[in-house]
Amino acid sequence: MNERLFMITDKPVSIEDVVKKVMRPEAGAVTTFAGTVREWTNGKRTLFLQYEAYVSMAEKMLEQIGAEIREKWPETKVAITHRIGKLDIGDIAVVIAVSSPHRNDAYEANRYAIERIKQIVPIWKKEHWEDGTEWVGNQQGTKAYPAGKPEGEDLR
Repeated sequence: MNERLFMITDKPVSIEDVVKKVMRPEAGAVTTFAGTVREWTNGKRTLFLQYEAYVSMAEKMLEQIGAEIREKWPETKVAITHRIGKLDIGDIAVVIAVSSPHRNDAYEANRYAIERIKQIVPIWKKEHWEDGTEWVGNQQGTKAYPAGKPEGEDLR
């Protein structure tokens, strides 16, 4: 098993593999979040998604999120794997696993992780719908890409 805690991959993501990375005797709680490709978004039928990332920077940002979590919830251990490439309906795009001696910290840290991923990790999503395609912009949906995809400062 690959013990890297923070990964970007073009292979299918296994929830079980990510969970195994955070299991430990002192942890009484493990929470997981699996983000999957949904069929309907804002009334449009999605056929598939295409994720791209600035991989080396994305992995560094996932590591940063892990450090932030350890600072806020010192007894936690976190692992995050995000998939890139073409993902079909039902495929897993991201898995976050957090272990902690106590459940509340695990829940809070897990939610924190997904929100921070959307804020700072350079991963972009192109939606392929029945009636066309669109680069969604940043993960929070607050920025458009008029040129059709990320470029320039977005790639730094």
